[in-house]
Amino acid sequence: MTHTRIRKFNTRDTYPEQNLDNDLCQAVATRGGTTLWMRGQCPQNLDDAKSIDSHDPVEQTHKVMQNIRQLVEEAGGSMEHLVKVVVYITDVRHREAVYRTMGEYIKGVHPVSTGLVVQALARPEWLVEIDATAVIPD
Repeated sequence: MTHTRIRKFNTRDTYPEQNLDNDLCQAVATRGGTTLWMRGQCPQNLDDAKSIDSHDPVEQTHKVMQNIRQLVEEAGGSMEHLVKVVVYITDVRHREAVYRTMGEYIKGVHPVSTGLVVQALARPEWLVEIDATAVIPD
C-alpha cells in the first residue's frame, strides 16, 4: 500500500517570509492498513511521563518527534507512514523553531498538518504538543 499524497508542497514556498522547510500536502488518501491514532505527544519520556529538563522549543520538539517515531515503530511502521500532524504551540514566536525541528523528522513524508497557537498545555513547562496519525500497511 502506498499513501497517495495530494497537492504536495514545501513551506519554504508557501511561507517565504519564514525560515521553514517542511514537506507537507493538502490531503492524504490511504487504503487498507492499520490506522495508528496517537495522543498528543509532549516533551516527556514515554516510560515514566517525566518532562524533559528543557524550556527550549527546539529540544522539546525533538523529544516530541522522537516519541512519535518510537510509537510508530512500536506499532510496526516508520515515519513515512505518518498521514497527519496537529501542532499546538503556546507562543507564536516558537513557530519557526518548532516547525523547523519537526521538519527534520518528516522530510520527504508530506503529511497533512494543522497548527494552532494555544493559551496553555497540560503542564506549564510545555511549549509544544503534537498529535499524529499514521496508517501502517498490512
